[in-house]
Amino acid sequence: MNIVEKLKEAGIVLPKPAVPLAAYVPVVISEGFAYVSGQLPVRDGKLVCAGTLGDNVSLEDAQKAAEICAINIFAALSQALGGDLSRVERLVKISGFCAATKDFKDHPKVVNGASEFFKKIMGDFGSHARAAVGVSSLPLGAAVEVEAIFKVK
Repeated sequence: MNIVEKLKEAGIVLPKPAVPLAAYVPVVISEGFAYVSGQLPVRDGKLVCAGTLGDNVSLEDAQKAAEICAINIFAALSQALGGDLSRVERLVKISGFCAATKDFKDHPKVVNGASEFFKKIMGDFGSHARAAVGVSSLPLGAAVEVEAIFKVK
């Protein structure tokens, strides 16, 4: 598995990782695991998908936003690993959060935007356990947030 090569093949250049919005660090590496803090759908320093699913955000836009969150996860992880993504052994788990109305029921479909992206880039090593959760709001008014846990060398 060569994450850098697969990202290049997909035409993706990792962005500069986001600066934390509060009192936390982007990634904690402990006992062979990398815990990546929740990432928002930010591109070029701007939130690209704000709002609420079931109200003013479409399923398709939210799925694309979840993919952007996944790209930002790789950016944060790469920085924490000194740019050496070859240290990644596998993705263990992701948790996706969707700002949604109480009637919205397609949280799993939204988070598939991240899950399918990880699988595309990492192959079988991108298969993972997962949670997809609806919440009333997210930081900066984002529609989606995704966090991840990786096994690393």
